[in-house]
Amino acid sequence: MLPTISTGTFRPFYMPNLFDDDFFPVMTNRSNSMPAVNIREDEKRFTLDLAVPGMDKKDLKIDINEDLLTISSETKNESEESRDGYKRKEFSYSSFCRSFQLPENVNKEKIEANYKDGILSVVLPKVEEEKSKITRQVKIS
Repeated sequence: MLPTISTGTFRPFYMPNLFDDDFFPVMTNRSNSMPAVNIREDEKRFTLDLAVPGMDKKDLKIDINEDLLTISSETKNESEESRDGYKRKEFSYSSFCRSFQLPENVNKEKIEANYKDGILSVVLPKVEEEKSKITRQVKIS
């Protein structure tokens, strides 16, 4: 079993496993295939990596609505071929939609995304906490 997060980063409810789909409460709408997602966290950011090979970045859409980040895609392909009195027409349609509840400590104004080699990376920077936490001893006079 992988370790669970207990940093208090998320709202005070069930603290899910880091690699569990419930790390951020997720709502999904499955129509064809759901891309795999890895979620990483360090001191400064969360990073979502979605495996979406073969997609064009113009087909990917990322929306933020209050505390909900939604990543979706919809693609349609049609081909038609006529030869020797026969006609062949094929079409395909694929889509997905994944939504993630954003933690309170994400700076929504600075969310960035990058698509390279079939991986969509969405970087969710954390709000900087005060660095004025000082530990010292006070001399009594």
